[in-house]
Amino acid sequence: MTLSSFYLRAAVYILCLIASWYGMSAVQYEKILKANHTRQAQVLYVLLVLGLAYLAAQFILGFIYRI
Repeated sequence: MTLSSFYLRAAVYILCLIASWYGMSAVQYEKILKANHTRQAQVLYVLLVLGLAYLAAQFILGFIYRI
């Protein structure tokens, strides 16, 4: 992996992380979760954002590198 390839991948992952965090802020997940379980809700939120960012980045990088 070249240095420019590394920078491209890092930029795509960071942009997808920001986009997924922004997109997930529109979801009212408080209606779905149990009351008084804030720690579990925060962990779930972060894991969903990271998973969505990973999938989106893999999708974009698949087009770039023709995997």
